[in-house]
Amino acid sequence: MSEWSKTWTWIEGKWLEGNAPIVGPRTHGLWLSSVVFDGARAFEGVAPDLDLHCARVNRSAAALGLLPLHRGEEIVELVQEGRKRFDPGAALYIRPMYWAEQGGFYSVPPLPESTRFCLCLYEVPMPAPKGFSVTLSSFRRPTLDSAPVNAKASCLYPNLGRALAEAKSRGFDNALILDAIGNVAELATANVFLAKDGEAHTPVPNGTFLNGITRQRVVALLRQAGVRVHERSLAHRDFLEADEIFCTGNYSKVMPVTRIEERDLQPGPVYQKSRELYWAFAHGG
Repeated sequence: MSEWSKTWTWIEGKWLEGNAPIVGPRTHGLWLSSVVFDGARAFEGVAPDLDLHCARVNRSAAALGLLPLHRGEEIVELVQEGRKRFDPGAALYIRPMYWAEQGGFYSVPPLPESTRFCLCLYEVPMPAPKGFSVTLSSFRRPTLDSAPVNAKASCLYPNLGRALAEAKSRGFDNALILDAIGNVAELATANVFLAKDGEAHTPVPNGTFLNGITRQRVVALLRQAGVRVHERSLAHRDFLEADEIFCTGNYSKVMPVTRIEERDLQPGPVYQKSRELYWAFAHGG
C-alpha cells in the first residue's frame, strides 16, 4: 500500500498525525457500521460552504441514532485550526465523523452515549476537469424505509462501491444509479445534471439520495444567473438524449461527463457556466 498523504486528525482534544489508530475490534462503528461523516473541501485558500457541511454531519448523526457532540460552529473552528498544519492553499479533504463505540440490545443499535467524534484533514489534489464516462448501473438506491438515506452514512457506500466496480469492469469511470421506481437518482459519487436546449435538469430530491450541498449551491447560482433549472423525475433516456451532462459534488465540485454509454459528449455552455459561477462564489464573488 502506498503511503497516506499528509494527514492530521483531531480527537478528544489532541491532534494526531497520520492514519491514527482510534478504533478497536469491538468498536460498534467498525463492525456494525454506526458511522456518519461529511466532506468539505479546502482549495486555493478557500473552503466554500464549510459551515453547511459541519452542520450536516450533526443531522446525519441524529438520523443514525448517534449523539452530536459538537456544534457546527465548533467544528468549523477546529477545521480552521487544523488547516494551519498544512501549507497555505493546500487542497484538503475535510472529514468530520461520528461513530458509536458500543451497541445496545444484542449489540445492533448504537448506544448514543458512547458516541465519539473525530475531524480528519488530509491532502487530496483537486482533479482537473477533464471529464469522465458513465454507464447505467444494475444496482439501485435504497429508500428511507430500507436504509438511512437521510444521512451521509458509511453503511450506504458499499452499494455505491458495487456500482462503481461494475462500471469499471465495463470500461466506464462512473455509474448512473436509479431509484427504486426506475428514475435516475444520482451518480455513484456525485449528484448529476443534464442540459437540454440551454436549460439545466436534475433529479428532484425524493428521499433516496442526499440533496448535496454543492448541488443546492449550483442550482441557486444558475437560477440567479438567469438559467432555468428543472428539478424533476428523469429517466435514463433523458440522459442519453441530453446536450450536456455534468455532476456536482464535494470532491471535485463541478465536472463534465464526456461519454455516456457509447455516445461521446463535449463540455457545454451550461456546464461551463456552472463551474465558473461556483468558482466565483467559492472565492467570494
